[in-house]
This record gives sequence, C-alpha cells and structure tokens, in this order.
Amino acid sequence: MSQDKSNAVLSNSFVDLMTSLAVIFILLLCASLNNVQEERQTTRNSVLAEMQSALKEFTAGGIEVKTDPKDPLGLLVLVPEDLLAFKLDRADISPAGDVFLRAFVPKLSTVVCSPKFSKEVNSIIVEGHTDSSGTDRHNWDLSQKRSMSVVRASLDILDDGGMREEKAAFLQLLSATGRGSAEPVKDTSGMENPSVSRRVIFKLRFRSIEQMPVLETVRTLRG
Repeated sequence: MSQDKSNAVLSNSFVDLMTSLAVIFILLLCASLNNVQEERQTTRNSVLAEMQSALKEFTAGGIEVKTDPKDPLGLLVLVPEDLLAFKLDRADISPAGDVFLRAFVPKLSTVVCSPKFSKEVNSIIVEGHTDSSGTDRHNWDLSQKRSMSVVRASLDILDDGGMREEKAAFLQLLSATGRGSAEPVKDTSGMENPSVSRRVIFKLRFRSIEQMPVLETVRTLRG
C-alpha cells in the first residue's frame, strides 16, 4: 500500500471516529436536556403542591391553583368573583377585594419568594380582563388599569406588613398586563358571563432551560 493510500485510510478512519463521537455527544446532550426538562416539570409540580397546601384556607373559599394549559412552565391562580371583582367600567379594588388581598398576598409572596422556589420562578404576571362591553381600545386600557391596581395594592400590603425582603423579591418578578375582552368567561350555555369576566389572574412562570445561566446549565447537565 502506498503512503498516500495509507494516509487516506487513516484520515477516513479518524473522520469516522470523530463523527461517531459527535453523534454520541449529541445523544448524551439530548438525554441530559430531557432530564433537565423533567426536573423543571417536577419543580413546577412541587410548587403547585406547596402552593395548594399554603393557600389551603383560600382554596376552601374558591381560589384555584392549577397548571396553565397554554404553557407547560406556567401555573395559574384563579380568584373567584366574590373575592376580587370589579364593577362595570371600574378598575378600583372593592373593600372586599382589599380584605382578600391583605390575607392572600403575604401568603403568596412567602411561598414564591422562599429560598426553595425563588430561583425557579421566572415571573409573576397579574393579568387583567374585562367583559365585552366597550370598544377594544377601551377594554385593553381598562384591563391594564385593573392589573396595575392589584399590583400597587399588593406592594402596599407587603410594605404595611414590614415584609421588605419579600417585597424586594416580589418586585423583581412582578409585572402587570391587560388582555381586554380577549378571554371572556362563559357559562354552561356558551354565553359570556360579564361579571365573572371582569377579573384578574395571577400567572406564575418557571424558568426554561434557555433562561438558566450557562454555568448553571452546565452544572445541571454534569450533575
């Protein structure tokens, strides 16, 4: 065999070896990423159980804590109409709503901002909604005002309770948004229920792999 043919054979063998190693690495990486995704799912389920336990006194009153069907990394906290309702075309919080928030917000912030879960939660969104009366532009603005009313009240409540650390952590995660009348609540006949549609929803979202710092991701994959 000539020297050139010998070199060609060695070169091809080396390429085949590197290709095989690359395939093995990709397969291991995919498996590791799947493991991390499963850990994220486990974390969300853990938070869900923790929140349901911590908010047990409220769930008895109708609050629902459940996974977000539209977001695999999200949790929803649904507040019933009689606890936090808004009058037609109004964004101010009722006295009953204020009483509810003063009991609910400290509990929520304690669970979400605890050392166990604070690094897992990426955001807390207070999402405002309206019924379908009024123009789209008006409803978008009104729903935003409702969410902002709840955010301001929540921060004031933490201030009043001397929960400075919880407020600081809460503030880093908290945002307000409005959905207008885009997602009305309907009754069993399929008709809109206007009073129930005038609401706010607390949305919690957990970090995805892409949102994890690079070094933390590497450590997770190695571990």
